[in-house]
Amino acid sequence: MTNDLAFYMHAGSGNHGCEAIVDSLARMLRNKKILLVTNSAAEDEKYLPEEVREHLTITEEQHISEHFFTHALYYVRRRLTGDRESFLRYRLSPMTGTEKPSLAVSIGGDNYCYPSMVEDLMLSNSMLNRQGTKTVLLGCSIEPELLKNPGILEDMNRYAKIIARESITYAALEKAGIPAEKLACCPDPAFALPSDESALPEDFACGNTVGINLSPMAKDYAEDKTAPVRCMKELIEYILCETNMDVALIPHVVWERSDDRKVLRELYESFADEPRVRMIDDHRAEQQKGIIANCRFFVGARTHATIAAYSTLVPTLVIGYSVKARGIAQDLFGQSEHYVLPVQTLQNPRQLTEAFRWMMDHEEQIHYALAGAIPLYLKKVQGNAETLRGLLQQV
Repeated sequence: MTNDLAFYMHAGSGNHGCEAIVDSLARMLRNKKILLVTNSAAEDEKYLPEEVREHLTITEEQHISEHFFTHALYYVRRRLTGDRESFLRYRLSPMTGTEKPSLAVSIGGDNYCYPSMVEDLMLSNSMLNRQGTKTVLLGCSIEPELLKNPGILEDMNRYAKIIARESITYAALEKAGIPAEKLACCPDPAFALPSDESALPEDFACGNTVGINLSPMAKDYAEDKTAPVRCMKELIEYILCETNMDVALIPHVVWERSDDRKVLRELYESFADEPRVRMIDDHRAEQQKGIIANCRFFVGARTHATIAAYSTLVPTLVIGYSVKARGIAQDLFGQSEHYVLPVQTLQNPRQLTEAFRWMMDHEEQIHYALAGAIPLYLKKVQGNAETLRGLLQQV
């Protein structure tokens, strides 16, 4: 079939945040045929619902590192010609062959938050533009400091459209001089992800459970690498001793290279004899959202786990490490203070417990703030699809 547009820079659905973006966008663009260029087709076939997959042509990137002779050939070519885009042409070959897409959408929106990924993002954007494909950066969060780099600004200006998912990034792009006609601000598509309660455990204490998500990445960004786990242990002890609530440890990324279950098991093993603490299995993004939706509170490090909580009106404390956490909280509540605890500041185990106690004391206020904000968010989130439809009409 002929595809209307392509999604690229999709890392695979073993990261349920990546899955949630594809799932939500495919539903919004239900009448479009989409080429999904993925790092792992097996993950997408496993996790994405059939009703979503039927709108997608799923094809896997070429993994040059897995093919020694190809890798060597491209390395020599790059050294001889200075063609820095050659690796990306090979990696994204489903988009660089005879049927080049007219519109390519980079859906790994927060990838610019990770320094190790920026060069590939820039080279792929340049390569696609050079072949005549219009590009879109969707759902992005970008640290304002990064936009002081002239190379990054040149890269941003190559995109036909940049859709920021929060106002801090939008304002930074505007201040950096990106033309207004290139910019839009829409909430992350995952706010519109359906909630599926089919995986909810039968004995789950609905409405009286604290959902907890912690990631290896949170440990990586902490100045004290032991602080996130120590703080979470202190918080769980507080919940067990001072409240009647249960605790559910909920993974949201299950890649071998960054598996939430590893750090969550470390927490679980500290409370293995405590029946009020449970480990939640891995499920599809919609099912994890269905479990999170039944929590009373949520404390999480993964952005899309916290989006699942926000969008189902669950008071949420974010263990944040970048602009995306601050920006989303700012747009929902008018401030990030009390709603985001930067992981870089974690030192004293009491910090997290004190932040959680503030959330408990303001539970009703937070719930009403979300009840007012989320319906508006769910209307605004459609702007992602409307923007893409408008661009498709121009190509």
